[in-house]
Amino acid sequence: MTLSDLVDALRMQFMQNMFMAVILASVACGIIGAYVVSKRLVFISDGIGHTAFGGIGMGYYLGINPLFGAVAFSLGTAVAVGIAGLRSRIREDSTIGILWVMGMALGVLFIKETPGYVPDPMDILFGNILFVKRTDIYIMALLVVVIVLVVAALYKELLALSFDEEYAKIAGVRTGALNIVLLILIALTVVTLLKVVGVILVIALLTIPAAMAGLFTHEMRRMMALATVFGLVFSIMGTLVSWETDMPPGVVIVLMLGLAFVCALVLKRGVSAVSSRRKRGRAGDKEVAT
Repeated sequence: MTLSDLVDALRMQFMQNMFMAVILASVACGIIGAYVVSKRLVFISDGIGHTAFGGIGMGYYLGINPLFGAVAFSLGTAVAVGIAGLRSRIREDSTIGILWVMGMALGVLFIKETPGYVPDPMDILFGNILFVKRTDIYIMALLVVVIVLVVAALYKELLALSFDEEYAKIAGVRTGALNIVLLILIALTVVTLLKVVGVILVIALLTIPAAMAGLFTHEMRRMMALATVFGLVFSIMGTLVSWETDMPPGVVIVLMLGLAFVCALVLKRGVSAVSSRRKRGRAGDKEVAT
């Protein structure tokens, strides 16, 4: 694709929608992905993503925007898991496992019973960012605004919760309620990412950019910023490659993110090895001098 082709493509509404969706998804995954990676909530986040499939199916069955159904199912799952962790003897992973399979089963049932035309289930499972509508952008933008505002208001509390929950309790933070808030934010982020990479691959966009950012910094704000940049760059690259090669966009985005993470990991280890050798060499020089 030449630069002129890209400029011409950007005049099309579906391409404008695509870029807006990528920007919104990258901001959401950059901010919340940092918490998911730091607090090791990958499995729960994945479960919420799969449960959202039931809401998508319900949306098609009721004839409403599927993202509304996904929001309802995701929020319900987040609250249920959070409350179960506080008041029930059932482990969080058991709760999310049960809700996961129920959400997927309900999604299949709703889609099967939906009259008329239903989009290709592969687009639901793996996403197709080229089919994002302007109404989807509005919903995604609203969710991102909510995520940013809540994180800004509770930044210090969420930071303490992510790195030292026991200290947060001692400091007077209501960690139980805050855990539920964090799960709700994850649920909203999952819905934001659904149109980009779909139900199956949503966890990749939520965790890989943040994990890659974690290789270079442990400061939360920098980690969020780096994860947002990584998500944005590789999502755009993956979408453009998929358009040229006629491959599923979500799959290409995730593969590019995975390849980038491997390269970043190799680079990080190489730099660390060189730095260690230099330190040993300097120490040896000092011993010789003395």
